[in-house]
Amino acid sequence: MLPPPLTSVNPIYRSVVLIQLLAMTDMKEAILNAAERRARRAGYNGFSFRDLADDVRIKSASVHHHFPTKVALMEALAERYLERTRIELGDPERLSPRSAIKRLADLFLFSNETENQMCLCGLLAAEADAIPESLLPKVTAYFELIERWLSPALKRATHAPTPIEVLASLEGAIVVARARRDPAVLRSVVSALQGRVRE
Repeated sequence: MLPPPLTSVNPIYRSVVLIQLLAMTDMKEAILNAAERRARRAGYNGFSFRDLADDVRIKSASVHHHFPTKVALMEALAERYLERTRIELGDPERLSPRSAIKRLADLFLFSNETENQMCLCGLLAAEADAIPESLLPKVTAYFELIERWLSPALKRATHAPTPIEVLASLEGAIVVARARRDPAVLRSVVSALQGRVRE
C-alpha cells in the first residue's frame, strides 16, 4: 500500500518525513565528499565502500543504500564535480583571454595548494584503461566543458594557446607539481600560458 501524499497527512508526520528526507540528502552528500577526497588522492581503485563508511561513521550497507555500486557512486561524483566546475568558472563572455586562463588556472592552483588534491577527472583519465567504460563519458564531459568554456575568450586574442593546449598544460603541470612536491611548477606553467597571449 502506498503512503498518503504529504499534503494530506498530519503536519507533524509531514515534518518528520521531510526531516528524514533532508537527513538522507545530507548523508548522500557526506558520502560523496568522502569519496571525492579519497578519489582525488588515490584514484578509482584506491578506496572501498568500507573506507567511506568509516569516514562518515556509518555501516558499509548504508553506503550501498545510497549508491548500489561503485560505478554509480563515481558517476554521481563526476557529475557533481562537473557541475561545480561549471558554476565556479561562470560566464566567460566578459573575460579577456588572460583572465580566462587565470580563472581556470586558479581552480588547479586551489586543488594543488589548498585542497592538496588532484583534479578528479584528470586523475580518472589517467586511469582510463582501469576504470569502467561507462564512467569515461562523465570524465570526458569535464574536458569538453573546459574546452567550450575557454574557446570564446581565447578567440578574442590575436595569438593564444588553444583550449586543449591550456587544459593539457594544466593537467600535466599539476601531476608534475605534486610528484615534485613543488607548487612552483604549476605556477610557472600558468605564467607561461598567460605569456603566450597577445590581445
